Amino acid sequence: MKVFYSRVSSTDGSQNPERQLQNLEGFDYVFIDQCSGTIPLYERPKGSQIKKLIDQGTLTHLECHDFTRLGRSTLDCLSVYKDLTERSIKVVSRNPYIRNIDDNGKPDSFSECLLSLVVVLGTYERNLILERQREGINLRKEKGLYPGRQVGTIETPEKFISKPKNKKILSYLNKGYSYNDISSIIPCSKSTIVRVKKLSQLVTKG
Repeated sequence: MKVFYSRVSSTDGSQNPERQLQNLEGFDYVFIDQCSGTIPLYERPKGSQIKKLIDQGTLTHLECHDFTRLGRSTLDCLSVYKDLTERSIKVVSRNPYIRNIDDNGKPDSFSECLLSLVVVLGTYERNLILERQREGINLRKEKGLYPGRQVGTIETPEKFISKPKNKKILSYLNKGYSYNDISSIIPCSKSTIVRVKKLSQLVTKG
């Protein structure tokens, strides 16, 4: 079964998916999601239907306009790409042209090379974001605008876990995401992820 997948961010009609929907002859289904790219593929309305086809073993070909339609980040897209490849499901991105399996049913060597470059660029982008965050914090500290937690205050495990960012981290941990994937998606440091995991276990036991 061949499926073409499209996603646009806007839900108010201001973004038109038409440019993504070209040359669709031969596809059994065309799925269009109108939602934020921060939502994991399989948690989107149409993305969840793709997951059902995968679980049923009927999906053989998934195609999209560009690689970024499949996830929230480079690593998230690669995770989907790798999972489908291991299931022998053909994945095709039209712009740039990337495919995991060639016409002979073998791994496409050029696409693997291109993906390696995508991974490097994604890691570089993530490091830039983290560096900018650190620079911003240092600048605010110098101006006295980043007081942090007041001396003598105690942050309980429950309060720490209840923070929106930490709740997201815990959600991804429960879904089986690796530390590297989570730190790229949020982004956050691995030490924060470790702390979230330990304190969540403490809260659960308590």
